[in-house]
Amino acid sequence: MKPSKIGLQDPVFFTTFAARKLMKNIRNFCIIAHIDHGKSTLADRLLQQTDTVADRDMQNQLLDNMDLERERGITIKSHAIQMKYTHEGEEYTLNLIDTPGHVDFSYEVSRSIAACEGALLIVDASQGVEAQTISNLYLALNHDLEIIPVLNKIDLPGADPEVVADEVIDLIGCKREDIILASGKAGLGIDDILKAVVTRIPAPKGDPEAPLQAMIFDSVYNSFRGVEVIFRIFNGTINKGDKIKFVNTGREYEADEIGILGLNQIPQQTMAAGNVGYLISGVKVAKEIKVGDTITHVKRPCDAAIQGFENVKPMVFAGIYPVETTDYEELRYSMEKLQLNDASLVWEPETSMALGFGFRCGFLGMLHMEIIQERLEREFDMTVITTVPSVQFKALMTDDTIQLINAPSDMPDPTRMKHIEEPYVKASIITAAEYVGAVITLCMDKRGQIKNQVYLTSERVELTFDMPLAEIVFDFFDRLKTISRGYASLDYELIGYQVSHMVRLDVMLNGEPVDALSAVVHRDKAYDWGRKLCEKLKELVPRQMFEIAIQAAIGQKIIARETVKAMRKNVLAKCYGGDISRKRKLLEKQKKGKKRMRQVGNVEIPQEAFMAVLKLD
Repeated sequence: MKPSKIGLQDPVFFTTFAARKLMKNIRNFCIIAHIDHGKSTLADRLLQQTDTVADRDMQNQLLDNMDLERERGITIKSHAIQMKYTHEGEEYTLNLIDTPGHVDFSYEVSRSIAACEGALLIVDASQGVEAQTISNLYLALNHDLEIIPVLNKIDLPGADPEVVADEVIDLIGCKREDIILASGKAGLGIDDILKAVVTRIPAPKGDPEAPLQAMIFDSVYNSFRGVEVIFRIFNGTINKGDKIKFVNTGREYEADEIGILGLNQIPQQTMAAGNVGYLISGVKVAKEIKVGDTITHVKRPCDAAIQGFENVKPMVFAGIYPVETTDYEELRYSMEKLQLNDASLVWEPETSMALGFGFRCGFLGMLHMEIIQERLEREFDMTVITTVPSVQFKALMTDDTIQLINAPSDMPDPTRMKHIEEPYVKASIITAAEYVGAVITLCMDKRGQIKNQVYLTSERVELTFDMPLAEIVFDFFDRLKTISRGYASLDYELIGYQVSHMVRLDVMLNGEPVDALSAVVHRDKAYDWGRKLCEKLKELVPRQMFEIAIQAAIGQKIIARETVKAMRKNVLAKCYGGDISRKRKLLEKQKKGKKRMRQVGNVEIPQEAFMAVLKLD
């Protein structure tokens, strides 16, 4: 009997044969680039070229479905979509993942890279290679991805493709003919990119007959259908209705619906190795889904979980509190749902004397913190107060134990510790040659030590510094952009901890410490910081009927003070003429009242005061 007939008669053989044939024509790739180099616009053109989106549904930044992403013109979350493309008479399935470009969202990029075999490295032909370009490239190379370099925006008047192509060749060691010239806006070179994806990126490896092994690389919360899991199948086949299990959490579910991600979800009956898709299994509790977990079958489990990507390391810690203390539980639910959409958010409950119950949250950077606060307000209608951000310090105690300090309130008694270590980062800054002096001065002000200086071209310089992370998390990025007129780009990675002289700076209103305004700062900067903070608070704290003393202190020592003058009620208005003793009696009575009022009076601190710390110059 001919093998083809056996194949037709035996459904198992036939589906396996079909799955292998399909897998040969699948390409999984992501788009990586520095912020604002045109990833999303290029993704729009790819979707149009492959007829994935009808012209009537087309809009700019199509994959960026959050209002915030459109308003700011940045990608915050990775977005996966499937396209069909015909090359030399064969139809190929292209799974595209558009990734963010800002350093704060590099975790999204690392997860997307783990699900792909290739990457389009987009470089702006007018701005050249930037810090995040290099960082994302190394992420991709660590996963052995096939890199396709693309020079975007070649139609701009300031574009210099020849010089930028040399930078790309130096960076990845490719040939000049490997670099694709394109323009997302004008639609140039789009077909070349699609051909390169088909011909240069390898097909996924995997065995459709092996036990199911799929990795969760994203998840979305849907209020009607529960948690939608986005996964990539490495081995095996999944069918609708299968009993499945999440390896790390040990939870078992039924695959109620599986499918591929077009512009809308497209349900499927079966999906095999190599494919990217979504799974709905009626999970209602957010904690049961862990990004990076492995999905397998209950009856025929896989031997080992997939080693996807490491747990996220938060860089910046801040407290988030509800404005109304009664909203605490609602804020908890909101945070759980938000964590599904953004796995890099880390949080745990904490309490504050000034603000009540809230959460201590870990963020990847200041932009990430800002976005989370904005999303809580927009998507969940939660108005929150954010405390002063800080980084994680380590205190070596006298009994040789190590205590972690995530908030100023965790700071141990100085007599019980030997020293404090603070996290240091290796900061890579790429800027135009004319701004080198200003950038070095800024970094030195922030306690940075210059390690290296390399001229990428005669006009562009890469500076490498070792800097304390605490100095970067506040306004460093904004000031860097200001002094370089927007031309400098920054990328940083954690390199370890170094011994440092850190102190806890407390802010007191009328002698009462406000723990939400406390900060851990370097001893050399404490006086300056305390003075500026008191001046800022003086502008923001509303005047009362009594005098308010604003003080900054290190331990018992007051290092700065400002006074908010009392509003004065004119008690002498009804006195005209007459004896001075009557007026003096009234003034003495008012003085006693003000003193008593000051002892029992509460000072309401506005939300702007908590954010003022971030805006200190």
